[in-house]
Amino acid sequence: MTRRLPAALAALTALATFTALAALTAAPAFAAGAAYATSGDCGGFPKLDLKTPAGWCVGLVARELRFARGVTALPNGDLIVAELGGWNPNHGRLSLLRKSQGYARSTLFENLNLPHGVAVGPDKRVYVGVIGGVFRFDPADPAKTRTDVIGGSSGVPALPDPGLHPLVSLVFDARGDLLLNVGSASDHCNAEDGTPPSPAKPCPESVGAQAHGVIRRYAMRWPEGGATGHTVEAEGLRNSLALGLHRASGKLWQGENSRDAINKADPRLKDELLPHDELNLIVATRHYGWPYCYDQNVASPEYPGYDCKSKTGPSLLLPPHAAPLSIAIDNDARLPKPYTGAMLLTFHGYRKGGHRLVAYLMDASGTPTGSLIELISGWDSKQGANPLGAPVGVTIAEDGSVFITEDRNGTLLRLTKQ
Repeated sequence: MTRRLPAALAALTALATFTALAALTAAPAFAAGAAYATSGDCGGFPKLDLKTPAGWCVGLVARELRFARGVTALPNGDLIVAELGGWNPNHGRLSLLRKSQGYARSTLFENLNLPHGVAVGPDKRVYVGVIGGVFRFDPADPAKTRTDVIGGSSGVPALPDPGLHPLVSLVFDARGDLLLNVGSASDHCNAEDGTPPSPAKPCPESVGAQAHGVIRRYAMRWPEGGATGHTVEAEGLRNSLALGLHRASGKLWQGENSRDAINKADPRLKDELLPHDELNLIVATRHYGWPYCYDQNVASPEYPGYDCKSKTGPSLLLPPHAAPLSIAIDNDARLPKPYTGAMLLTFHGYRKGGHRLVAYLMDASGTPTGSLIELISGWDSKQGANPLGAPVGVTIAEDGSVFITEDRNGTLLRLTKQ
């Protein structure tokens, strides 16, 4: 089932129900964010008319970004932003936005192959996920310190050939290992012409040394930051773009982007309602069900009668097609009350469940508690001056402000308490 990126992208246009990638492809490239109406001031930036909790506001920090995806805050307050550059290979760039210059943008690297995930490693260097691998650099001297960690010239084999979900997210765990996403090559283990999988056989793309739909673990050599051989940390995960570590407990959380077009497999099921996206607690060696099971261990229509009891179900069901693309956990208690210690998630989806920044409060054991809390909404309004928004990356700065990339309109936003 593995296939190379151009073929996968060509197939996207034929999938009318496919949301996230197809919608981005159809969206105006590098929109300037001019469609946003601003009124007043939010922490020194133009204030947007988006819905927030009382006493909070959203400021427009930067525009004309090229499909901004991952974002991470450096200790000095500067921001690193990965810009996809569209869905053609080698059009991406990595940008630095300096706090001391009002977050003015400068280019660190260009001609990157679909950069997405960015993270600061234990060595304080920045790690970037691109198609096929990961590279790192010292933000104090990017050009001279850039080195490949996985793929490229690293000596560590490249990631599997990309398919329908080619982007790489990454996170470091408490012991300094690197965990990253290898997304599924298909929507639901179907062939490019839509032929469903054989219910009598394992999904071909999900097994073997080059398995898709998994989270890989790479042991790292420190202080040099070199990766060694990998193991599969968890499988049965269609697309793990949202990864977040609760540092005190060591718990790794994953936001699952579940399948599309379930109604084509069984017309009795409604695609708008099923399946739910998921929040999963990742435990080593477990299988989380894709493509055999969905929701709370319900057999997929392509695999009727499958025994889903052997698979690990989600910790929480998220709204259907919400498309969680990033998780930020307030490990350093930077957020003001009542959100101190919370988990933040971006819902990128273009359908009813998406276009929001949400939060879950967390207990001391690193487990979400209570109901979902909306921190930013109003992107879906059919009235008023706001365009449809699609948040992607989220990071919590040392001053407690929250930065969000929003790729549909090419913007960087800042949520802060007034």
